[in-house]
Amino acid sequence: MRHTVQLDVHLTEADAERALREDAREGLRAMPKHLPPKWFYDARGSALFEQITQLPEYYPTRTEAALLAAAVDEVARISGAHTLVELGSGSSTKTRLLLDAFTRTGTLRTYVPQDVSESALRLAMDALAPDYPGLALHGVVGDFTRHLDLLPAGGSRRMVAFLGGTIGNLVPAEQRAFLSGLRAVLDPGEHLLLGVGLVVPEDVVVPAYDDAAGVTAEFNRNVLHVLNRELGADFDVDAFVHVAFWDPRNEWIEMRLRATRPMTVHLQALDLTVRFAEGEELRTEISAKFRTEGVRELLAGTGFTLTRWWTDADERFGLALATAT
Repeated sequence: MRHTVQLDVHLTEADAERALREDAREGLRAMPKHLPPKWFYDARGSALFEQITQLPEYYPTRTEAALLAAAVDEVARISGAHTLVELGSGSSTKTRLLLDAFTRTGTLRTYVPQDVSESALRLAMDALAPDYPGLALHGVVGDFTRHLDLLPAGGSRRMVAFLGGTIGNLVPAEQRAFLSGLRAVLDPGEHLLLGVGLVVPEDVVVPAYDDAAGVTAEFNRNVLHVLNRELGADFDVDAFVHVAFWDPRNEWIEMRLRATRPMTVHLQALDLTVRFAEGEELRTEISAKFRTEGVRELLAGTGFTLTRWWTDADERFGLALATAT
């Protein structure tokens, strides 16, 4: 059978360069200093993250994959989706579980992977096309925090998958804004499949973000390599140590980079000078964890009803199938 492949580009390399400049200028001048986690993921950062997902301490990826494997047939049956949209799809590897389930139901017509990387989307669609003949592939290069309204329009029953616990990288106000924006582009009765990390003991969650082999530390410091390369910065990368900190009040893990000595950093592309005191920290990521009732309330407050809820036996990760109301 013939398949159709389409790619919509709403985020160019120039857009990404401009966004990096804006984020670096704002975040490095702030007190405390911060950067968004999306700048980890150049080619080296993506490779390091793939290594992290295989580490014994890092439970989220394998736990979510096991939940998906157990739940996909019910997800496909309940949603009856004709179009599957995946936000932040990357290599789309976990999505094969969903595509196989929808193949068994026979309802799915189109898969829409969305990612900030055009090259990653092209590679993913090239890999999927021969394995799913007859399935239309419609990639969207864009930022899920900015381009939801540019996703392929309705006219068919859609399910949006937002997996990996990525919603936890947003602070609560951003979580609500994102879900409200997503609800605005969905028709009543369409579905969201949301993966969330759950609140677990500190001695479980911290090692997941501070592994014994030091892979996460290298991943964290990689953002400084990105700034050095892309913005002509002169960070002494080895002078920063990785910190993973559990914030019990907000129930999220923070990743930070701590300066081991006073230093002055120049970013040529921004004509910006940034000073770090010894011990000063740069926050590079939050990963919020959730409780079941909190997920239900978050969805209800943004126009969704929780339809089905799955967790693993240790209650470390949750999958929510929600319906747009």
